[in-house]
Amino acid sequence: MARPRKPLLSRDRIVGTAGALVDSEGLEAVSTRRLAAELGVSGPSLYNHFRTKDEILEAVADAVSAKVDLSMFDEGDPRDWREALHDWALSYRAALTAHPHIVPVLARGPGRRPAGLKVADAVFGAMTRAGWPPAQATHIGALMRYFITGSALGSFARGFVDDRTAYDPADYPHLQQAHLLADHQEKVDEGAFGTGLRALLDGLGCQYEAGGYRKG
Repeated sequence: MARPRKPLLSRDRIVGTAGALVDSEGLEAVSTRRLAAELGVSGPSLYNHFRTKDEILEAVADAVSAKVDLSMFDEGDPRDWREALHDWALSYRAALTAHPHIVPVLARGPGRRPAGLKVADAVFGAMTRAGWPPAQATHIGALMRYFITGSALGSFARGFVDDRTAYDPADYPHLQQAHLLADHQEKVDEGAFGTGLRALLDGLGCQYEAGGYRKG
């Protein structure tokens, strides 16, 4: 009986395995030696697909970007620019919070990553079609990336320990409930993101009206 063939090595297999390692152990877990062992191949065979570890991490980051919904920026979509930014921000943040360890790579910007560039292109295109001047559209894209990636880089709630004695009322009279925050991480962090997103979009709406911009 013929021996079962090993699955062919491909970019998708490498990226999928590297992504799983990043998710479970962080960026430092990824090395060509570790990936080769996980994939059951020799180290040099990886170089047929990627030249460096950084290229692999860039591909993992791009795979996460590809999960972000961009349909709200389609020219035929009925949502206005504020609704589109709101819904995209939720999708973008959901993708990042599902893969928090890759966020530092994504935060550097799209570089040459195809999916990342499609995100940037979709946002810029939708904003200019809505009437924003190109410079302002660029600023909005940058602002949204700062806000969304920043929110995914860490948890505000988990920044506080669950030890009441750490918050002596003599020193911190307003932090007597801080030890409870970590138990409500999702509610606190999602609430903060929602509050910030609404404030950001309201502010942009005021600028839009004051600037007299109109959909082209």
